Amino acid sequence: MDATAAPPDGAVPERSPVPGWGAVVRRRAVAVVVLAVVVVAALAWRIGARAELAAFAWLGAAGSVLAVVDIAVKRLPDPIVLPSYGIGAALLGAAVPFTEGGGARFLHALIGMAALFAWFGSQWLIRPSAVGQGDVKLAGVLGLYLGWLGSAAWVLGVLATAVLGAAVSGALLAARRAGRASAIPYGPFMLAGTLVAVLVHAP
Repeated sequence: MDATAAPPDGAVPERSPVPGWGAVVRRRAVAVVVLAVVVVAALAWRIGARAELAAFAWLGAAGSVLAVVDIAVKRLPDPIVLPSYGIGAALLGAAVPFTEGGGARFLHALIGMAALFAWFGSQWLIRPSAVGQGDVKLAGVLGLYLGWLGSAAWVLGVLATAVLGAAVSGALLAARRAGRASAIPYGPFMLAGTLVAVLVHAP
């Protein structure tokens, strides 16, 4: 019997299960490690030996995992995103006494977190097909870091995300690698846009 024969009429063909995010990380461990090393090294070079470096290094490492997983399975796993709220806030909070204007920066970080969460959340409510719940959750984490760097960094992060997303999506459409109905993961663009803003506006 031909193993590739079509199923009988009315039968539902079996689908390959979507691998869990842990399996994705294991299969793409080299890509995750290389990306994390490059991103964290760029952040360390730009920020220098400052108290907030630990917080941004966490963002770089966690963001590298999220980007690889989202590209592979279009998913931003909660076990990485949600703890990043507490970890990021704790590390930035620990940097407050050692940072000029640290108290104001931390307040701006909290405002940036709430604002970016609300921005993506409103888009999800209006058009759920364009923005996923995982993107909304990630937005709050990224807003925390962008807010720490100030309003100019926050705005640049949002704009860079939109520009990168539009440019790559347009290129995929032009190359016929994706259609208008294709689901393109947005998390990597959010992370890349945030990285651009951090590299530009880091103290």
